[in-house]
Amino acid sequence: MFRRPVLQVFHKFVRHESEVASSLVLERSLNRVQLLGRVGQDPVMRQVEGKNPVTIFSLATNEMWKSGDNEAYQMGDVSQKTTWHRISVFRPGLRDVAYQYVKKGSRIYVEGKVDYGEYMDKNNVRRQATTIIAGKLMITAVLFYSRPSLKTWLCYK
Repeated sequence: MFRRPVLQVFHKFVRHESEVASSLVLERSLNRVQLLGRVGQDPVMRQVEGKNPVTIFSLATNEMWKSGDNEAYQMGDVSQKTTWHRISVFRPGLRDVAYQYVKKGSRIYVEGKVDYGEYMDKNNVRRQATTIIAGKLMITAVLFYSRPSLKTWLCYK
């Protein structure tokens, strides 16, 4: 009962060497990130010469866990770690919505992919950067209900 669905999922994402042809078929892969957190700074729109503009902002996610081995723990035994993510929005409609409606402190959901890149800083030192390329944004807490047009942009992909 359980074996058949697992095999179907396995065959969907993993390809193996064909028995008919001796050539190797490329396997599928997945690069997907889902984040829910608070915006750390107002979005900034940047444009490099000859390239499309991009909207960039930071997003904080929190991880909480119990400290110690006590089963009867108190509130003081909870630890928390905040991780900051750099979010880049390239898609034309989505980047404009992010720039206009996402604000510092907003609670948003971001779905996208991880991108690793390198750049040269001001001192000509090579730096590595990890960025989340957003493909979907959802504003989960809206403070301005007086804007009727905002309701249509709560979920944009």
